[in-house]
Amino acid sequence: MQMEEPQVQKIAIYGPTLASILQRFSSASGDADGLLFGHVSRITPTLSDDDNSATSLTTVATVTSFFISGTINSFYNSSGELNLVSLQNLVSSFGKHPDNLLGWISCRRKTPLRPSMREYYVTSNLSRTFLNCSIFILFSTPLIDSLIHTHEYRAFQFSKITNSFEPKQIDVVNIGPAFRSHYSSFCPHSTFPMLPCELRGSSAMVEDSADSKAESSNHAKSVAKDQKELDNWALGFEVGKLNQMLGSEAANYTENVEKLYENMLAKLEGLARLVEKSSALVLEQENHNMKLRYKVAGLE
Repeated sequence: MQMEEPQVQKIAIYGPTLASILQRFSSASGDADGLLFGHVSRITPTLSDDDNSATSLTTVATVTSFFISGTINSFYNSSGELNLVSLQNLVSSFGKHPDNLLGWISCRRKTPLRPSMREYYVTSNLSRTFLNCSIFILFSTPLIDSLIHTHEYRAFQFSKITNSFEPKQIDVVNIGPAFRSHYSSFCPHSTFPMLPCELRGSSAMVEDSADSKAESSNHAKSVAKDQKELDNWALGFEVGKLNQMLGSEAANYTENVEKLYENMLAKLEGLARLVEKSSALVLEQENHNMKLRYKVAGLE
């Protein structure tokens, strides 16, 4: 006999995971669905010595990973009935155990944030097939287009007791004022390499062999190359020019300030183009990986 699914008080999702879901939703050609993976845990609240009131554990469903198919009806039909073969293939292709399946997501554009009848039946069938699979998150976009690209989402848990959806709170981990202290305590494990401003000759060092001399020469060439690259990035930002833009004489260097900003904008434009090219390559690789996943799951 299957146990009753745990009733969660809230749903937690990491900020990068949520951002990845929104990115996949935006890049999809139309409406899409997917699966949510994670775990359910019970958290004990923090108590003080003066707190004598009764306490209870908080049950949290934490989303750690996901899969978005890029289309709809990826593991069910139009009536909401599950295709268990496709569902098992999707779960196993990601190396996940069925116990890690928390639920699913539906991404649809310009629709109200209310579960449809088909989404109701899909969630109901999932909760009856898998123990922890009762979470449903609905994503949508505003009904009216605007200049600002936004997304809206709402989370639910399907209860087999009431046979209905129950709205749940979503906590986005690592985003918000409560997590600022995490970043103030960050300490890097590695330092930047030493890049001297002036090249020093190797005559001060006595080399005992031809190999050590060759190694020293290669090191000097590497330092010279790094220094040249730094000089190219700092072109137009020399300390001498920056000093002229301070104090009472700054008004006389308006033209220099304008040239400085022109160089800055040119460098930013170049960096933006590099980011665009790298993003295009990343998207191409993701599409390639998605085709491989479909092929493994037998959905082609």
